[in-house]
Amino acid sequence: MTTSALPQTSPYDGLVSRYLNRHISRPIARLLARTPVTPNQVTVFSLAVTTGALVAFAAGYPILGGLLAQAGSVVDGVDGDLARLADRGTRFGSFFDAVVDRYADALVLLGLTIWAASSSETMLPWIAGFAALAGSFAVTYTRARVDESQRTMFDSGITSLASRDVRLLIVMIGALTGYGVATLMVLAVLTNAVVLLRVASARRAL
Repeated sequence: MTTSALPQTSPYDGLVSRYLNRHISRPIARLLARTPVTPNQVTVFSLAVTTGALVAFAAGYPILGGLLAQAGSVVDGVDGDLARLADRGTRFGSFFDAVVDRYADALVLLGLTIWAASSSETMLPWIAGFAALAGSFAVTYTRARVDESQRTMFDSGITSLASRDVRLLIVMIGALTGYGVATLMVLAVLTNAVVLLRVASARRAL
């Protein structure tokens, strides 16, 4: 497959991936396509990056943690771009990437919660962190469980606003501005509201 055959966007891209992340991940994928690096190896590396975000947040370096969370989001796009560009995609690769992404999401949100809780004497950061994590997983699950023929109904509009790339950008912005608890609350409200909207949309469609 040549670079010209690489589509400009993936049908699963959120707003941040479409207008920001892909402009970084695609050049990286084009470089890696000339090497023996596999998409699955990139997937593992993306998990290592988000593990670094957890460590940075827990150690009290939120800016570094936020930047690593966003970097993990970019790297997460590299494996798919590389798979398409170098014709190295497999069904297992897609499955493996989806599983690793869930662990990466948990690591980032755990790190953000630990950092937010370090400056709070209440349980609010942990409650908001749990709600954000549950909502994040439910956003993914609603897409996975909806009928294949109806899956694209979550690719645009308000029901697409809590995609993984959007969530990780929110994490970075919250970390850079120093509002850990507020960021967790935004993520909790956004993800769970989108899940409710998806359930309502699925009920009408199905």
